[in-house]
Amino acid sequence: MRVKKLLHTRMRVSDMDQTIRFYQDVLGLEVLERKVSPRGSHLAFLKVPNSEELIELCSFPASGPVRVQEDLVHLAFEVENLDETIRSLQSKQVAITDGPTHTSSGSRFIFIDAPDGYEVELIERPPGTALV
Repeated sequence: MRVKKLLHTRMRVSDMDQTIRFYQDVLGLEVLERKVSPRGSHLAFLKVPNSEELIELCSFPASGPVRVQEDLVHLAFEVENLDETIRSLQSKQVAITDGPTHTSSGSRFIFIDAPDGYEVELIERPPGTALV
């Protein structure tokens, strides 16, 4: 067997509406679909620009609030201009929790917190830089 590609990543969240607002308003992601699964989970599928992979948000209120362990999970998004991104985040009162940090390859990155303790890394990479 050989895997063709990654289709989506599921993240369990406590408050679906709050989480959707964060990913839409702060990062500019688009909600493609919202539905309820046969097991009663509330689902939302977010489209990431220039990517085929989706982010699936899952809320199952009966299981209680979600709290992600620190440094356990993060999403990394490439941005065009980190300085502009920082200004945009500041105008939305979004705190930068780490960085800006410069790498030996010339990339720069910061971290911000998403709802439920998920971390989001925002990276500006010079053209031709390796993925990792």
